[in-house]
Amino acid sequence: MKIILASASPRRRELLERLGLTFEVIPAVGEEIPIEGTPDQVVIGLARQKAEEVYEQVRAAHAQEECLIIGADTLVFLEGEILGKPKDPADAAAVLGRLQNRTHQVYTGVTLYHGAADTSAVVSFYVRTDVTMYPISSEEIAAYVDSGEPMDKAGSYGIQGKAAVFIKKIDGDYQNVVGLPLARLYQELKQMGIKVNLFSGEGDQTDGI
Repeated sequence: MKIILASASPRRRELLERLGLTFEVIPAVGEEIPIEGTPDQVVIGLARQKAEEVYEQVRAAHAQEECLIIGADTLVFLEGEILGKPKDPADAAAVLGRLQNRTHQVYTGVTLYHGAADTSAVVSFYVRTDVTMYPISSEEIAAYVDSGEPMDKAGSYGIQGKAAVFIKKIDGDYQNVVGLPLARLYQELKQMGIKVNLFSGEGDQTDGI
């Protein structure tokens, strides 16, 4: 079965490799349009758009081949407001200033397209994690922004990187904050009857279709 990760995120790629899956990476290139709704509805909608785009592309080229498309989108919310990737260093510093000494929410939506011949099944879900940060001084924020790490990350921080020292408490799935709720994904794949060689060594991945 052809397995496709519809994301260019190196963090999602690294997490998915832990399941021992052999997969390809074909990022969705279209501009996802956020839907109106609750945080879970927004991230599921974005994940589904990514998965649908790549599913149509793959099915057009491999109509008779069984395939699984994995689409995911992660967003940070503070009091219901989306905090996306920073536009510039000043924006990153402002966002971190709002997050420090407070609790925010990280939502990841995942859509799985499983198709074979003329049949397909779609499963969507989301995972929420609450993250509480310590107080962070303006000097610490400036130094962290200068490191460059926040610039490509939702919420302007990477929990798996230097920002780990700012995290006071996590309520929920840590991997979800990194970008892919691996445990929930594993359970969903089992429910779909997709074999995961979790304990038989690491899989490998390639780029392209």
